[in-house]
Amino acid sequence: MVRSGEEPRPAGRATDGTGPASLRELFLQGEPVEAGVRTSILNSWQRCRSLGLSPDTLDLPYREDFDAGGRIVRAAVPVLDRLQSTFAGSQVNISVADADGTVLLRRFGDPSMARSLPAIQVVPGFVFAEQVAGTNGIGLALAERQLIRVYGAEHFAQRSQQNACVAMPVRDPLSGRIEGVLCLGYPRTFERPALGVAIRRAAEGIERRLLGQSSSREQALLRTYLAAGAGTAGPRRGMALDALANQFHPSDQAILREKAAELISGAQRGAVEVTLPDGRRVTLVSHPVTSGSGVRGFAIEALLPDFPVREPLVIPHQTDELSGLGAPAVPLSATRPALSLPAGHLTASPRPAVPTPDGDGGTAGPDGTDGLRAATGADGTVPTGGDPPPAGHATADRAPRADGAAAAGGDRRSAEPGAAVPGDGAPSAVEPDGALVAHGGRGAVGERQSEAAFPARGLVMLGEPQVGAYALAARRRLELLSEASTRIGTTLDVRRTAEELAETAVPGLADFVTIDLPDAVLRGEESADPLADLRRTVVHGLREGLPFTPAGKRIDFGPATPQLRCLSSGEAVLEPDLKAAEGWLAQDPEPTSRLLAHVHSLIAVPLLARGVVLGVACFYRAEGSFGDDDRSLAQELASRAALSIDNARRYTHERTMVLALQRRLLPHGLPDQDAVEVAHRYLPAESDVGGDWYDVIPLPGARVGLLVGDVVGHGMLSAATMGRLRTAARSFAELDFPPDEVLTHLDNLVGRLDREDPDGKGAGVIGATCLYAVYDAAAQTCLMARAGHPPPALVRPDGTVTYPDLPAGPPLGLGGLPFDAVEVGLPEGSQLVLYTDGLIEDRHRDVDVVLEQLREALAHPGRAPEETCQAVLDTVAPAHPHDDIALLVARVHALDPDRIATWELPADPALVGEIRASAVRWLSDRGLDETGFAAELILSELITNAVRHGAEPIRVRLLYDRSLICEVSDASNTAPHLRRAASTDEGGRGLFLVAQLSQSWGTRYLPEGKVIWAECGLDAG
Repeated sequence: MVRSGEEPRPAGRATDGTGPASLRELFLQGEPVEAGVRTSILNSWQRCRSLGLSPDTLDLPYREDFDAGGRIVRAAVPVLDRLQSTFAGSQVNISVADADGTVLLRRFGDPSMARSLPAIQVVPGFVFAEQVAGTNGIGLALAERQLIRVYGAEHFAQRSQQNACVAMPVRDPLSGRIEGVLCLGYPRTFERPALGVAIRRAAEGIERRLLGQSSSREQALLRTYLAAGAGTAGPRRGMALDALANQFHPSDQAILREKAAELISGAQRGAVEVTLPDGRRVTLVSHPVTSGSGVRGFAIEALLPDFPVREPLVIPHQTDELSGLGAPAVPLSATRPALSLPAGHLTASPRPAVPTPDGDGGTAGPDGTDGLRAATGADGTVPTGGDPPPAGHATADRAPRADGAAAAGGDRRSAEPGAAVPGDGAPSAVEPDGALVAHGGRGAVGERQSEAAFPARGLVMLGEPQVGAYALAARRRLELLSEASTRIGTTLDVRRTAEELAETAVPGLADFVTIDLPDAVLRGEESADPLADLRRTVVHGLREGLPFTPAGKRIDFGPATPQLRCLSSGEAVLEPDLKAAEGWLAQDPEPTSRLLAHVHSLIAVPLLARGVVLGVACFYRAEGSFGDDDRSLAQELASRAALSIDNARRYTHERTMVLALQRRLLPHGLPDQDAVEVAHRYLPAESDVGGDWYDVIPLPGARVGLLVGDVVGHGMLSAATMGRLRTAARSFAELDFPPDEVLTHLDNLVGRLDREDPDGKGAGVIGATCLYAVYDAAAQTCLMARAGHPPPALVRPDGTVTYPDLPAGPPLGLGGLPFDAVEVGLPEGSQLVLYTDGLIEDRHRDVDVVLEQLREALAHPGRAPEETCQAVLDTVAPAHPHDDIALLVARVHALDPDRIATWELPADPALVGEIRASAVRWLSDRGLDETGFAAELILSELITNAVRHGAEPIRVRLLYDRSLICEVSDASNTAPHLRRAASTDEGGRGLFLVAQLSQSWGTRYLPEGKVIWAECGLDAG
């Protein structure tokens, strides 16, 4: 077997470890083997390698849903029965597969083979496509689209090394489409030259039976076309069997068939040039065909001037009758070969130098189009009109007869061997060897014309104009529905989904579309009274400016209008002529009369989904009337759109609830404090609400905690988990844990939430991230730690923007891994910017580029935090965020040193009174005499406890901010506990007095030691 253009190569059976066996091993080892393997086999091996197939681990998929009674099966069963009889007693395995490579039928020359072979060679349903089975007869025949032989080690799978096979595609004679594959498998020792002839004849027999399953009118037209020599004149020279399929990609073939269907449906006679996506131009020639029974149709052929023409197309005699075709109008030897060549098999068209009558007064043009190209316009279009075929055109009653004579208007001419028969383009000539050679016959008798002068020609489509018109309309309806399935519902936005319905329907179905939806549906709810709650949502058409009610206006339809009738009945209402539609005219006479100048027909369709009325869609046509088919199409479009609108409505309702929950769980205001000036933004994702959050927590000692976190995922679960984490984080922060310990506690919490998940899956919990920073206004430092969260941005007063080198830490929920805190200095006026990953991570942008954009946006230290937030969202945030964005900008302030007092003392009780007196003087100097009494008692108790129970060094600090904060620290880690002292106890009442005199008190642990603090109101006395 040699493909067109290849040099013949020996089959190379695998014997004695040589030939393909050794070459295949070289190929698998990556060695070059081009010199010894047939091109088709090598190409298949390379495809198998690119697909990652392994020769020893190929598992064929099995399909239980294969069609065991389909068209190809019905046509193949009698043929396979005859093959089984022919090969009776041999080791031949006969199979038929569909166009996907799934084996549908199996027969065996020796029935006992079924007991010895593996299941994949016995049971129908296994798939032998090349992409799953490797190089084999069935898969390679589908890939190469021609007769294929595979010997021994040429198979890619190890298990097939002892076998050989020959396979051939089976095509639909009318469409040229491959319907299946016929394959003969046998031991390598059974190789016979006759196997190729046998499989060709068997495949042609299946194709004839496929033709017999088509309609009688199609058969009549095809018989006439074949008998007329494919409607051509001049020498007919053979091409490769599937030349047109090999010449064009399937998508290009679809373009040609679509244009051919338009030519047939319009009864257009002429030629048109079709430009393919790759720039090639193909001329389609349309000419009428009339059968002897009076069926009139059109044949569409493709001209390929540059296609190579090689050997003559010699077609062997066959004795099989045409199943279901009745008495043939031409000799079986003439019709048989054409039946074996499906649509797309190429012939040659006439030489330009031979002017001949073509039945309509024309002559053959220079490009072989029978003068039809001259009838086209400058743009390649074809004149319409559909002239009936002239008397001289090829018909069944003028085809060559079985006795070798050609009837043309009663004039009989004898056909000598090798001579062309002049006449009407229905050629036949019998060669001495008994094979039929296709010739033209319009030139002089015996004249041999140059092969290179004639472009290749192949049948693209054959049909009746009326049937073609219906088929074209049906195909366009299917295309519109297919387009609707991809265009409608691309978003979960109610308004956008309605717009997609209108954009899909114009201009394929209507010229103008209006859609009215209730306000409740637009909000994501069900409308309590959709008939009285409609609002014009969409107005779309071929042009603007028509007097439709504009979008956004309320719509009230009268009881007799088509819109209200369709909403009441739940069915589409068709008004073929709006001038006669009284209910529509009575709605609003003045705007209605103005609209009548632009529209003619109307279809009103209710938008119903799951029993809910969602609105009404109106389709208008400016010229011509809608029909019942249009009404069915409009209702199908509206039904599909209604489901998408309802999905969007439900999503909108759920998103509204989740967003409300999210906002309720986020801070509703910022606490009063002087350490930082804060601004924040929260921007939910367009598609769904996630679990981003932020918080600002005042801490004792003129400090403030800044939190930003993100729960991976979207929806209600993420929002609820976010609320739990934010509450826990705030509690841990208010306990005055340092940032790394807060993250450790959160990590344990997330792990516990995951383990407590009722489904045991932990969906949406693992993957939470967090960043916690504590700013100390007295020390002008910030202690930060993060758990898998993006680092913060630090803006210095001089405009320098940096990203602190902060250890990333693992995401929350992994457990068992530590978190590290880093302290950085923050001069007064610096800005600390915390954000979630939705701000910088986007599938269409590089993170490093976005971080640079953020640096540029923040390099303006003079901006207030509110202005900084807005600038970041305007310049850095994605236009359509796929994830939530939480942004927190804090400008830090320093506590005035004059408001800070510090003392350090040894563990000597005698010094307590001195420190207490110094503190009272310091308070008096600042006008805090009323607070001095409470502060004096608190300091006395805290210092005494530190001296008695703590360790040196002991430090005392007073901070004068919004309140007075008294702090006593020591190097001991033991902390006092508040308890109720009994009446007989001598001690234990000190902390009780501290708690009564202060607003709040507590303990803060340091890396070495602790701080006991108490906060007093400035009006305390």
